[in-house]
Amino acid sequence: MTQPDFNEINRRVTAEFHANAGRVRGPFEGTDILILTTTGAKSGQTRWNPLAYTRDADRYIIVASKAGLPSHPDWYYNLLRYPSVSIEVGTENVMVEASVAMGAERDRLFAQHAEQMPRFREYERSTTRTIPVVILTPKA
Repeated sequence: MTQPDFNEINRRVTAEFHANAGRVRGPFEGTDILILTTTGAKSGQTRWNPLAYTRDADRYIIVASKAGLPSHPDWYYNLLRYPSVSIEVGTENVMVEASVAMGAERDRLFAQHAEQMPRFREYERSTTRTIPVVILTPKA
């Protein structure tokens, strides 16, 4: 599988997200998208990643699929090192704490995510790694 230019995709989708109050077109049209703002685990630089999300009660659920490639996305490692982050949902900024779902909870959340966005099942089939599911819990 040829790796897409994730940096270029991120730039384009983030710009469109900001220009259209959180809505994007093209392959992401109709998908709930948030912008995850992290600090680079190695670089210390601010990073922005547009990601598809689902909800589980008041929590936001994101999946570190990297389109089924063999390695986890960089943003996942950033969250492991710096779990207190912000997300943009529509025009709202939300401070959240990231945690990695494990076991039965991971499986339930992944299934819920893939039910709403079937391409995530394709990503799961195309890799040998267990795709992490990340829970973003809003801070009070």
